[in-house]
Formats: sequence, structure tokens, C-alpha cells
Amino acid sequence: MTTYAAAPLTDLLSALFQEAGATTEVAETTAAILVEGDLLGHHTHGTKLAQGYLKDLKAGHACGDHQRLEIVESSPVAATIDGHYLLGPYLVQRALTHAQQAADGFGIGIVSLKRSHHIACLAAYLRPLVERNLIPLVLSSDPAVASVAPYGGTTPVYTPNPLAIGIPGREHPLLIDVSMSTITNGTVNKTRAEGGKLAHPAILTHRGTVSDDPEDFFTTPPGSILPLGEKAFGHKGFALGLMIEALTSALSGYGRKDAPTGWGASVTVMVIDPARFGGTDAFLDETGFLAQRCLDAERADPDVAVRLPGQSGLAKRQGYLRDGIPLPEDVVASLRQAVADSAQAKSALGRSLGLSQEG
Repeated sequence: MTTYAAAPLTDLLSALFQEAGATTEVAETTAAILVEGDLLGHHTHGTKLAQGYLKDLKAGHACGDHQRLEIVESSPVAATIDGHYLLGPYLVQRALTHAQQAADGFGIGIVSLKRSHHIACLAAYLRPLVERNLIPLVLSSDPAVASVAPYGGTTPVYTPNPLAIGIPGREHPLLIDVSMSTITNGTVNKTRAEGGKLAHPAILTHRGTVSDDPEDFFTTPPGSILPLGEKAFGHKGFALGLMIEALTSALSGYGRKDAPTGWGASVTVMVIDPARFGGTDAFLDETGFLAQRCLDAERADPDVAVRLPGQSGLAKRQGYLRDGIPLPEDVVASLRQAVADSAQAKSALGRSLGLSQEG
């Protein structure tokens, strides 16, 4: 795969977003978060999303003006923001900054976001706060989409509903990003586009049987993605999925009952400062002890070590910053198309990355 340096890739995305109508502040933040997703190896939620974001900006389905952000409720530790479908990475970053300021003063801050556009890779927001020994938490659902059925049912009701949390550690910080479903919508779509089968039966057909064929998700009536725990223990993933719905859409006061139709998200972010609880040193002592116990655990397979959440992504990030990001071909194709649709196609940025028609 061709590799791309993070800095010029970020600059190109920012230029494309600005050309599509986003303010500099929104464009730069969104570009940085998308590239951070790729740096961590989450290519389905990185640069690949740029084309969809650009399409929605140009069609008026997404907002690029940071002045549209509206704080509708606020207290010393809590706030609710109406994003008016601003690009999600900008909104989430602003919400985390707001929550961090509250945590600086009170030990905890929480912000609920309604009417956000898509928010990209949740793990991409965590590292800067973790490096400051803070605990960031991001929860998300999309009230316009239904792809996961309740346990015991076959009708899709809610989304995979991811949760991400960063846990500081002296040697082994943890970046956790998990969905409350077995796989994500992106995995289903990507596998279908490639004409392949899923790694395991993660689809529940409308007849109530399990399948590894992504086409069974797109039937009429539609299939669904199995909740976390699959057939045997899916009641656990179902319960967690409802928790995310309550802490995102319900908390913000805008969700499925309002029948939204656009690509978007309901989001809640939280920032916790361990210094205001048991103390930062005590926190790091405990997380370090637990992480080391996990790494020292007897291996189920002698050749496969225990891997902590985020360990692989952080290692990839270090290597990609040094050697360039190896974007998959489908991601390169989507980026090349975004450049081709733009006046930036003949710019120095497009040519330098080999993505313009002249490149």
C-alpha cells in the first residue's frame, strides 16, 4: 500500500473542507480527527469518511460554521449543546474541551450533544486527554439509523452504539473503543462492497437465523447486526445498547422519537480528573499494577501475548508518524475522488500526495 504522511494529508483534508464551506476552525479540527483515526489503524472511520462529509457539506446536510454551535443548558459541571448538524469531530472536540474545563475545577465534567453530524472514530479523541492523566469518555448513537435488533427480536431498533474511554497509565495507557454490537455498520458495508463474507456469523436475518453473508443485512424486511454477546449472551449487549441510548439521545432530549433522517449522532462526553478523587498517583499505581498483571498472565497460546486495549493502535500510530500511513486502496480511491471533485485537484497539496489527476 502507498503511504501518506500525516501532516500533508491533514492539510489537504482541511483545505477540502474549507472549500466545501467549513470555517477554518471546523475544517482543521475535523481533518485532524480523521487522520488520527487512520494513525490508530481505524481506516473505516478515518480519511475514508471525508468524501461523505464533503458531500453533506455541499448539499447542506451538514454544517461547517462553528458559530452555529449553541449551548442550550449549562451548569458548573454539565452542559447540553445543540450542534445543528455541525461536523461531528468539531463538536465532540468542543464538548470535550468544555468538559475538561469543568473537570479542572470540579473533578468531573459532562456534556450532552444533540443534532451532531457523524463523529468519526471515537478512539481518536482520547490520547491528548489521557496524556494529561485525565479520563475521557465518549458515547454515541445515531437516532436516524436502526441496524441492531433487541435481544429476542428481529426488527432493527438502534445502532451499534459505541463507547470509548481513555485510562491513563504510566507505562500502559489504555484506549478502549467498543460497540455494543458484535460488529459495526462500517464492517458490514465494507465486506459487502468487497463481495466477501464476514469473519463469523454476526448478522441476524429477518427470519431469526444467523449468517456471515452481509447481503442478509440488506433484505426486505431487513436483517440486523447481532448485539454484543451474539445469540447466546446477546441480552448483555442489548442492555448495554439501551444504556448508550439513554445516555445519549434521551439525555440530550432529541432522538428516535423525533424521527430524524440525516446522517448524525447523539453524543455524551465526560472528563474525569483522578486528582479530585483518590489522587493521580494512586490512580496510576492501580492502573499500572492491573495492566502488568494482565500482561504477565499465563498465556492461553504460548505464542500469543496478552494485548491491552489500545496497545496495537498506539504502536501503529508511532510507526505511521515515522513511516507514513498505509491507507487501504478503497480509502485512497475515496480520497482521490474527493480531490477530483474539488478545485484542489490541481493544487500543490493534491500533487504532493499523488492524489490529483496530475499526480
